[in-house]
Amino acid sequence: MSMFCYQCQETARNLGCTVRGVCGKSETLANLFDLLIFGLKGLAYASVHLQEKGRYYPEDSIFVMGALFKTITNTNWDEDSIRDTIEQTLALRDKRKKELCDLMGGKCDTCPEAVTFQLKREEYDEFAKKVGVLKTENEDIRSLRETIIYGLKGICAYGEHSAVLGYQDDEVNKFVMKALAATLDDNLTVDQLIQLVLKTGENAVKIMAKLDEANTKTYGSPEPTKVKLGVNNNPGILVSGHDLKDLEELLQQTEGKGVDVYTHGEMLPAHYYPAFKQYKHFIGNYGGSWWHQLEEFESFNGAILMTTNCLVPLRKENTYLDRLFTTGMVNYPNAVHIPEREDGKAKDFTPIIERALKCQPPKEIETGEIIGGFAHDTVLGLADKIIEAVKSGAIKRFVVMAGCDGRMPSRKYFTEVAEKLPKDAVILTAGCAKYRYIKLPLGDINGIPRVLDAGQCNDSYSLAVIALKLKEAFGLDDVNKLPLSFDIAWYEQKAVAVLLALLYLGFKNIRLGPTLPGFLSPNVANVLTETFGLHRTTDADSDIAAMFS
Repeated sequence: MSMFCYQCQETARNLGCTVRGVCGKSETLANLFDLLIFGLKGLAYASVHLQEKGRYYPEDSIFVMGALFKTITNTNWDEDSIRDTIEQTLALRDKRKKELCDLMGGKCDTCPEAVTFQLKREEYDEFAKKVGVLKTENEDIRSLRETIIYGLKGICAYGEHSAVLGYQDDEVNKFVMKALAATLDDNLTVDQLIQLVLKTGENAVKIMAKLDEANTKTYGSPEPTKVKLGVNNNPGILVSGHDLKDLEELLQQTEGKGVDVYTHGEMLPAHYYPAFKQYKHFIGNYGGSWWHQLEEFESFNGAILMTTNCLVPLRKENTYLDRLFTTGMVNYPNAVHIPEREDGKAKDFTPIIERALKCQPPKEIETGEIIGGFAHDTVLGLADKIIEAVKSGAIKRFVVMAGCDGRMPSRKYFTEVAEKLPKDAVILTAGCAKYRYIKLPLGDINGIPRVLDAGQCNDSYSLAVIALKLKEAFGLDDVNKLPLSFDIAWYEQKAVAVLLALLYLGFKNIRLGPTLPGFLSPNVANVLTETFGLHRTTDADSDIAAMFS
């Protein structure tokens, strides 16, 4: 095999991509990701030992967060960008290694290979093939190590977003380094690694809480909002990804310029925040989830800004490459990249604004509206009404259908579940999985919409908070005694972090689909099944019957 990757739900035969990624990444890019992660492990190893000697560098953790973020599925497609990041990683690693050696009087001969290897840029591709996932031979150890790493990728994505807004959690920063370094430790047993998996879930909870704090203190608490699906007649900029800071600065710089701004995919929940409602040229949402972009970016006609992951490779027939702009951790060959902020200044979005002004207005592909903004503050404000509805029997069950959307036909399952659920069931959602059903006319129960959208994938934290508060309100001693079921869709590594967070919080009997992760070995999958009741989705009728039994 020329590569090996099984980090996402699309992985070939649910075993692993070995020639080219189903996502579209080349063997070279996949191998460069492996080398980058290996180098980051070496940096983490040096950082952990420096922390033990009282030297803590939070900026190193933020660097690692950004670098790991680049390796998330559908984020960075540019090989040269990843080679540059590898060089930066090794330079920082060697700086910290020298500092550590100096503190130890030069006695650091026992450092693992990840700390000591030296390469020229032209040697990256060949060496990368030796340090990938399969370097760990034991299947169960490999499975647990990769589960930790994929959970860390999700934590790092949320941590990077939080840091951009000026919020950090030092405990999470230190844990990222400790957990990454632990994947180099051949002395750790399966049981110890399982505990580290749960610790990863604990820190996923912490960083989602921190990001929630960052978003709400910066932009206000999300509130119920009707979001327009149609278009206006001005040229437009379509913003996709997840980064609210990028959107804020773009809105400020486009105000009064004759350019309208729309969201796509996971940026939809930006409309729920009070701070963004002041911009009259912030029109609405265009299209659906990430995998529809090849058609929707084409029909949009205007400029497109990718702020984070969820960018897929263009096909030959696509003509929007000269309208595609990337920023942050996202790169795409021959797309214009908006540089990072310098000296506290905003990013300069002039190139994308100028390009947008030369474009035709968007082609309308649908009309209507989406209603969302039901994060924890809003829903808990309805707690009395919800409790009354449950006690009266008007609401029989809540079904959490958060997570990721994807291309597989089997994901029609989630639409079928939404359509077939009894009319006395309420769907709690977050993430782009909602596009499978949020536009359906599912109605309400006593004025409570039957689909309550909390926001982006990281806002799955809101759903956990809601459940835990309802447990208290009902006077229960176990959250699993609530009339609550989990029917989760997953695709990439942020969803792994969310899943581990739910397991850490004690939620059991979670259905996950359309497949269980390919990186779970049979033994590890059995542990999760026996301990937490984790199992994969089957068919809509059977799963609904099981939920309501």
